[in-house]
Amino acid sequence: MRARAPASSANLGPGFDVLALALALYVEVEIVPAEWLSLCSEGEGANLECDEHHLAARVASAVRGHDRFAIRVRSEIPVGRGLGSSAALTVAAAAAAGAADPLKVAVGFEGHPENAAASFRGGLVSAALLDTGPVVRRFPLDPALAFVVLVADRELLTVEARGALDAKVPHGDAVFNLSRMGLLLAGLADHTVLIGAAGEDRLHQSQRLHLFPEASELLARLMKAGALVSCWSGAGPSLLGICDGPSAAAHVRDAGEAALEALGVPGRALVLSPDLEGLIVER
Repeated sequence: MRARAPASSANLGPGFDVLALALALYVEVEIVPAEWLSLCSEGEGANLECDEHHLAARVASAVRGHDRFAIRVRSEIPVGRGLGSSAALTVAAAAAAGAADPLKVAVGFEGHPENAAASFRGGLVSAALLDTGPVVRRFPLDPALAFVVLVADRELLTVEARGALDAKVPHGDAVFNLSRMGLLLAGLADHTVLIGAAGEDRLHQSQRLHLFPEASELLARLMKAGALVSCWSGAGPSLLGICDGPSAAAHVRDAGEAALEALGVPGRALVLSPDLEGLIVER
């Protein structure tokens, strides 16, 4: 069985651990019966150990209850860059292993639902963990929008990024984020009302800045180049620019590449379309 799942950009500024957007970078997992476990990985993440500790192997073993299969992983999603690589891989591996509910399996491994939800459903999603399990809802996404991602050539582990967060959130900061999230959802549905303030956040981005000190300047340069909103992608270090169409996105991408070079940050800038299909399974 073969399954494909897209990358995702989570949080989107104020939507910490709730919002995510599926993006057109993909991981494909193929699983076939075999006498013993074997795993082959191509593309992004190919340098990881291909043994029973690989995430795809652990997910497939959990779903099937044994490890008598061969796995092939092909990925375009940079690992440890805030683009939901582990969530996409977990969703795809669970589906390729035959899971009845790949999203539930993925959330069990991830611990938080938004990246896996976007990889599973596609588009712009909000996700919540209820007593009955993960619940996902899609929001309208203006087709005029295009997205620029600055992918810094450095890894930022999610566990490290989460360790930088404050244990308690002041009431004012919670209200601040909720108000911006409302503006963001309205603007993503209709780009003509999308404003830069919709990407503002007080819950995670400033707390993580010491892990990627160049981020503030890079985000400012994306806005100066024409992005409607700029924010961290997930836990970083990738940064997201939301743009009014492909032409504007191309200009923002070029400015982003120049900014990376000027600040001495190795990396690249990509123009990406949203993925609206989510998980695709071929039997």
